[in-house]
Parts: sequence; C-alpha cells; structure tokens
Amino acid sequence: MTSMDLANLSVERAARALRSGELTPLELTEAYLDRIEQLNPRTNAYLTVTAERALEDARRASRELAAGKVRGPLHGIPVAHKDLYETGGIRTSGGSRIHANYIPTADSTVARKLREAGSVLLGKLNTHEYAYGVTTTNPHFGPTRNPWDLARIPAGSSGGSGAAIAAGLATATTGSDTGGSIRMPASVCGVVGLKPTYGRVSKAGVMPLSYRFDHAGPLTRTVMDAGLMFNVMADYDPADASSLRLPVEDVTDGIGAGIRGLRIGVPRGYFFDRLEEDVGTALEAAIIALAGLGASVREVEIPGVVEGLGGVFGFVHAEAREIHAHALRHCPQDFGDDLRAILQSPAPDAASLMIGLRAVDALTAAMRKVLEEVDVLVTPTTPITAPLIGQESVHYSNVEEGVMAAMIRCTAPFNATHLPALSVPCGFSRAGLPVGLQIAGRPCDEATVLRVGHAYEQATDWHLRTPSL
Repeated sequence: MTSMDLANLSVERAARALRSGELTPLELTEAYLDRIEQLNPRTNAYLTVTAERALEDARRASRELAAGKVRGPLHGIPVAHKDLYETGGIRTSGGSRIHANYIPTADSTVARKLREAGSVLLGKLNTHEYAYGVTTTNPHFGPTRNPWDLARIPAGSSGGSGAAIAAGLATATTGSDTGGSIRMPASVCGVVGLKPTYGRVSKAGVMPLSYRFDHAGPLTRTVMDAGLMFNVMADYDPADASSLRLPVEDVTDGIGAGIRGLRIGVPRGYFFDRLEEDVGTALEAAIIALAGLGASVREVEIPGVVEGLGGVFGFVHAEAREIHAHALRHCPQDFGDDLRAILQSPAPDAASLMIGLRAVDALTAAMRKVLEEVDVLVTPTTPITAPLIGQESVHYSNVEEGVMAAMIRCTAPFNATHLPALSVPCGFSRAGLPVGLQIAGRPCDEATVLRVGHAYEQATDWHLRTPSL
C-alpha cells in the first residue's frame, strides 16, 4: 500500500492488518509522519508533532504485537489529541498564548487510557483559542484550513481534529464539545464525530470551557471507529465530578444489526427551519434512505429549543469568564481579540442564569419525553456548509446570521440536554463541500445512535470520499 492508502485506513481495517502482520505499527506511523510533514503546512491541523514519541510508541507496539501481546483494537493505531487534552511532558497550549509553553506533568484521563490501550501519539491538534469559538481561526497559531477547500474553515473548536481525519493525518483524534465542537468539524470536514452522553467520558485533564456543558469524544473516519474509540475512552473516573458510575458495554456489539423496526423521529420545527438549500436536499435524501432501510420515520415536536439554548449560552459565558478571570485581570492583551471581547462582555446576572437553567431543564424533559416515543432523533448537524476563513456572517433561508449562531444552531440543543449525538457524512453541496447528518439518542444509549449511523453509512458511500490535497 502507498503512504496515502495507509493514511486512509479506518481504525478497524488498520487493526486487522496490524494483528495479522500485514502491516506493522512502525510502517503505519511512518506513513502518517510523512503525510504530516507534507500536508500540515497547508492545513495547519497540528500545533505539535511528537515524531520521536510516535516512533517510540510504534516500536513498542510492534514488539508487543509480534510477541502476541494484543492490548485491543487500538494497539498500534496512530492518534492525535486536541490541544486541550493534557499530555505529560508534551506542550498543551489550549490554542492560547497564555499556555503556549505549558508542559503538564501527567496525562489527562483520556490520553492515559488511549496510551494504555497501545495507541501511538502523533501530536497535538489546533483548536479555537480555549475552545471558545467555531472556526479554529486561531490568532496565535494561525487558522486551520478545511481540506475540502483550503479557503474555508474546518469549524471548531476541534477544527484541527476534524481536518486531521479528513486530510489523512491521523487514524483517530480526540475533541471536546460544548456547543457542537466535535460534531461541527465532523460535519463540514466530511468525517464522523461522536459527542457521548455527558459524564460518559472523563474530562479530567481537559482544559475547560464550561463545567456543565463540556463533553469529550472522538472524531474518526467511520462510525465503527467512533465506537472503538468510545469503548476505550468511556469509564467512570473519580477525578471528574460529572463522571457517571456505569458499566461500559461494548457499543460495537450489534452495531451491524440493521435498523429495521427502529423508530426515528424528525423534529421538523426548529431544526429544519433554516437550511442552506443543498443541506436540505442532502438531509431529505438521508431520511428517505433511513426509511428504506426499514426504520419507521415520523415527525415529532420538541418545544422550548430557543429558550433552552439561551440558557446554555448564558451559563457558558458566565463559566468561561470565571475560568479565565485571573488571566483576564492580569494579562488581557494575551487573549486574541475575539475571545477577549467575549470574556470582557457583561455576564448574565444570577436571576437570568436561573431562568436559563430552568429553560435547559424544560428542554431536557421535552427531549426525553419524545425519546420515549422514538429511538433516535435525526437532524442536520450544521444548517450550512463551511464558511470562508474570516467570514463573519452567513445568509441562508433569507436570514443573515453570525457564523457562530448558525453553526451551533442544531448541535447545541444536545449539549443542553446532555444526550449522545453523532454526526455522519450524508452528502456534498454543489460546491463540493460536505454535509452532516446528526443522530441523537437517549441518555447512555450510544449503542443505538451508532447502530443507526452505521446502517446509514454502510448504505451510502459518502464516508469513502477524500479531498484532493
């Protein structure tokens, strides 16, 4: 296989090749390092490339696999972390000037778990500064560029993670998601992104944006790969106060069972009100495809989405101001202009926050009620395709809206309600830009969400397409 062939293997396919001896971890890692050297100057997905560490990890994995010691499906698989995940002895900048030289002494929980699973660490990935934004146009390290069109954003804040998968610069990556920051990059980069149920994956050692709404999860090429990553990442962690003490079952067990008889809800109201024409066309085709696979598709209503989102925005703003209060007082000039302006804007008062949180609770109850009648919900992931770098607003469905408001429109409701949500590729615009389908489910029912995504993915070929770089 060529370097490009190797770098476009799924986790599942690469794991089989590594276990059979068809491929070694060192060969796979060297192929990725070659592509990173060649293509990262164009995409700016990586902030730090840990070549020596990667080769060391790969040699260790090669020896272990050759000796018959198999740690699991991620053994020898090259991965990379969003640069919010602390990595012992390796810079973790948060995409900021303030932490530009911060070297943690220990791994975040997720980084440790992936290391113990035998994965190979390729490096750390670009992010919107401290994860507070949707473009990954980083003022300190430069913008990450969408591999499908280098003039456009990869979304954010996990833009480096999405771009790395799309460009073939890692087999799997990690991201964080407060309002959609795993699923938005997945959508506009044409890859898969899973936001697990709140508390299923530890956030310990991940630089926070919002303690109440942050989620950690994977970005991958396929739905199966997202499940394999989740199996390793998910677990109870006493170091994370929000962590759920629940057994972690293999979410890939039964993933290929099909969806005949499953009930799919389509919330036409808020989620489909504003869509770019090409996004709407792709979504309607995806819904028809799901019905063709034997699912029962019905329209449902979810009240209170707008009010619930207002509660999320207010609470995230208040938490972010508190998290960064010390730096904002002592070195405000070290923040990028966009983040500084947000952090210096007034926070909601206590009464407004309480009203907002009640609206969040009402939305959560409404979604859970609907999910008693259906097994999953399907919506657009983003109502628009990737905007241009530097573009501040978009015009779609006869509405002019800021890029951030448009991008998080369909994703943030599932942060508010803490429900698992998956983005899978479901088409392309006439300009050749990816479109994402979002599938959300009941609390801790990642298995059904992945099962629906996998069935759709196997019936289409969108996930097999790669950009020309």
